[in-house]
Amino acid sequence: MTEEPKDQFAFTRINYLILAVGLALIIIGFLLMIGGGSDDPNVFNYEVFSPRRITVAPIVALVGYAVVFYAIMKKGD
Repeated sequence: MTEEPKDQFAFTRINYLILAVGLALIIIGFLLMIGGGSDDPNVFNYEVFSPRRITVAPIVALVGYAVVFYAIMKKGD
């Protein structure tokens, strides 16, 4: 007699927690990119090229995407 597999979700609770952390990192990365623009089109604001916007924010967002990928690929118990 074979045992029928019971219905299970593809993700476990841990997967969902890791996924939430990854999504939070992506959101934080995009929030760090906000700003630096100028209301006057004739005035250039050098704040657009701040290290926070061109280095830190994309790295945080990419780490978030990597965490989401890990959460999807992690095998549930």
